[in-house]
Amino acid sequence: MAAMPLASLSVSTAPASTMEAGALVIGIAPSPDGLRLVGADDGALATIGDQLGMLGLTGAVDETSRIPAPPGVAASSLLVVGLGRGPVTADALRYAAGTAARVLSSVEHVVFALPTSSPGEVQAVLEGAALGGYRYVPATGPTPPTTSTTTVTVATAVENAAGAVEAATATSRAVTLVRDLVTTPPNELHPESFVERARAAIGDLPIELQVWDVEQLEAGGFGGILGVGQGSARPPRLVALRYRADSANPHLALVGKGITFDSGGLSLKPAAGMVGMKYDMTGAATVLATVIAAAELGIETRLTGWLCLAENMPSGAALRPNDVITIRGGQTVEVLNTDAEGRLVMADGLVAASEENPDAIIDVATLTGAARVALGERYAGVMGDDEVIARVRAAADETGELVWPMPLPAELRPLLKSDVATIANAKPGNTAAGMLLAGVFLREFVGRRGTGDDAPSIPWAHLDIAGPANNATAPFGYTPKGASGVMVRLLVRVAEAFSTKE
Repeated sequence: MAAMPLASLSVSTAPASTMEAGALVIGIAPSPDGLRLVGADDGALATIGDQLGMLGLTGAVDETSRIPAPPGVAASSLLVVGLGRGPVTADALRYAAGTAARVLSSVEHVVFALPTSSPGEVQAVLEGAALGGYRYVPATGPTPPTTSTTTVTVATAVENAAGAVEAATATSRAVTLVRDLVTTPPNELHPESFVERARAAIGDLPIELQVWDVEQLEAGGFGGILGVGQGSARPPRLVALRYRADSANPHLALVGKGITFDSGGLSLKPAAGMVGMKYDMTGAATVLATVIAAAELGIETRLTGWLCLAENMPSGAALRPNDVITIRGGQTVEVLNTDAEGRLVMADGLVAASEENPDAIIDVATLTGAARVALGERYAGVMGDDEVIARVRAAADETGELVWPMPLPAELRPLLKSDVATIANAKPGNTAAGMLLAGVFLREFVGRRGTGDDAPSIPWAHLDIAGPANNATAPFGYTPKGASGVMVRLLVRVAEAFSTKE
């Protein structure tokens, strides 16, 4: 099972009207005088402006209309796509290109004549086109479409746009990898097969892959990953991905939650709540894809990605409420809810990441349903230290990813007090601030720079992507129904900026 292959991305300085293609995409937007073409300074395209009023369009976001190409245009058809009332930003271009690509997913060659004035805007159009055309093809079931978009060309006068093609190809391929992994049925994707998929995706890239099996996890004291995985017939794994491991450049560690299926364990989810729990490994897939994209782009930052992989299942061997487990490094956790398992595997990952004393740690996880209650389906919550949160927010502004800062109140820590362990993993019956409480738990396992009690903590941020990781409704922009692949482009940008200490 896999997506349709990623379209070949390119740019051209030739007039858009002269390019032969199955469809040519142009933008429209509302104005005080009616609809206007946006960026169509090609004379042959400008004539279409007189026909816009007959199409019944408003120029709104997500609005499209496909019409025959007028004389003088080499493409077979035109697709008019709305850019909305706001400024024509890179985000607006990425969104519009994604909308157009979804409509034209069966057209082999598509040319985009959207307005671009910088390499960043060219990259945005290319990314939107590549990601909007994504289609997952199952091995069984309905016969997949026989055609798909294989070539995308952006008509632009921007100089030095080759870098935008390289960047858009790498980021789009990375997002597609996440979507493919997350969409894979859980009977096919489990901790061991995830490792093999990761190995195959890395290929010949300069990434070192280290894997801990059950015996090695036991020897290393990784009680969180072992505890969560002990109820499953398919044993857990921990994976470290090391890019530029010997570099003296700034070191960024990424930790991803990789619960390949979450039944809730003995704290069993209701039947409806269990559907979709194959998505609970999205954090690990995101970390894997980010490191791969960084290697493909030759980013200078030293990166270490930690994939915390386990399947949370009920059985006679499963973790029980009131069990006490020992996390890597010696802290003990009383498990009061086996369905609060993600934070247990992440605790091991955060400790392991901290032991290498990176300059910063960012973890990413579909951690809490409370994140969806608080922030809805499109925003990720970001918590942690101000300096890392600032980096994440800056990257979000540049990539169009949606994050919202949330606090980690000190008064929540007493809720996790245990009489028999260092900390409890949950407060059963407490319905308030669930996302924040999970973040407070994770913060306990972020290491310090030095051995003293007053040593500063390693700068850290936590991304809870439980809402935006899966789009359960209709497609929009470049986001399909299902796995979205959010935060990959953001984390790649964080890594790029980290290398130059921006």
